[in-house]
Amino acid sequence: MVKLPISGRELQCLEWVSKGKTSWETAAILGLSERTVNFHLLNACRKLNVYGRQAGVVQAMRLGYLAGAISVPMNA
Repeated sequence: MVKLPISGRELQCLEWVSKGKTSWETAAILGLSERTVNFHLLNACRKLNVYGRQAGVVQAMRLGYLAGAISVPMNA
């Protein structure tokens, strides 16, 4: 099994952001507080070396961590 650099909860939060959900909506879906969702998103973006939740989603997709990932060359 390959160990991902980001946690399962961070991936869950990124997955819901990729579907257009807000932090509040994601919190309601996952049974967390909005602050906790933002904490996980911030950590995921830091680990992916990007700024912003949308950039985090794009980077996670590029790296194949999210379903429906598109293989995009980094220099494209």
